[in-house]
Amino acid sequence: MAGKPRVPWDLSEIIPLSIPKGVKKLCELCEKPAHLQCTKCRLTFYCGTEHQQADWVGIHDRICQLLVPIRSPAPFYSLQADRDTHRIQTRIKQEQLVEISRAVAQSKLFEGKYMEVQPAAQFFLRCATDIFGPGVVQLVPAYLLLAESSVGLGSLSQAKRFMSAAEWVVLRSPDCGPAVRHQLHRSLGRLYTMMGNLDAALLHFANDVYYASEEYGLDNTVTCDGYFLMANVFIQKGERLIAHSLYSEVARTWHSHLTKLFESLKQNSTSLEPSFDKSQRAEVDQMLRTILEAGENNSIQNKSQIALVAHCLAMLWFLGGDPQKVRHLTELPDTAASV
Repeated sequence: MAGKPRVPWDLSEIIPLSIPKGVKKLCELCEKPAHLQCTKCRLTFYCGTEHQQADWVGIHDRICQLLVPIRSPAPFYSLQADRDTHRIQTRIKQEQLVEISRAVAQSKLFEGKYMEVQPAAQFFLRCATDIFGPGVVQLVPAYLLLAESSVGLGSLSQAKRFMSAAEWVVLRSPDCGPAVRHQLHRSLGRLYTMMGNLDAALLHFANDVYYASEEYGLDNTVTCDGYFLMANVFIQKGERLIAHSLYSEVARTWHSHLTKLFESLKQNSTSLEPSFDKSQRAEVDQMLRTILEAGENNSIQNKSQIALVAHCLAMLWFLGGDPQKVRHLTELPDTAASV
């Protein structure tokens, strides 16, 4: 029998008389007046069950008990040394929460769970602001996660708002490093692609590749992912020759990277897990499939590139522990000889 989604545990209503005078409890997601609280940590509040459920799925299930020492009133210490120790321990726990929420939001973004990204990214932003203060470079990754998930949800106006906040922080931070700048330009390129402004998208993806190569090198997979995004834009512009040239560079870089991982597996019996999680493998899988399909549909087929991409997919699936896909690939007539 279908019904409302089950809440992990019962929520309790906030008793107004239990709240100190002048203190307002606000919803974790929308910051409107809260009427419910989590009965597990009793330190997180919501305007209703819908936002509680969204927050639980997005991030709260991972951090509920970790919030208790952060949000509970600080104990009284008579000695300055004890107060300093408590402050340092609190800072360490806050930094752990920042990393957890960032990783959760990034993973959900890779998986395309854009609605679930938002609570995790919002918490990431709030927690990072508590540690580092407002308007600092450390907040840019949180703004970009919020912007990219908004693009995925089709909310371009909201994406622009978050992107503008990230741009402003970078512009007023001349010492901002290339890693952050590459992330900013990649997100801007995706936004302009969604808006249909392909020339602006190409400009930002070119800047993305420039800054990524400064940080990681020209032959790094992070850099070549920028080439892939540029190629997709050239496909939309009808400039297929340029697009296939960029796809070739992406395939070459990923083939080199996966070959090294494969050799490491043979020598050390390691797995792909330290380098990729499941969601990242899925993103690489989709990228390589796109290149393979483009190559197969090209009027002038480049058999060597098709073989190279097929080999990449075979290595990716094997390293990810999915030999069934490898066997299926070897059954395809156009790719069997290459795997």
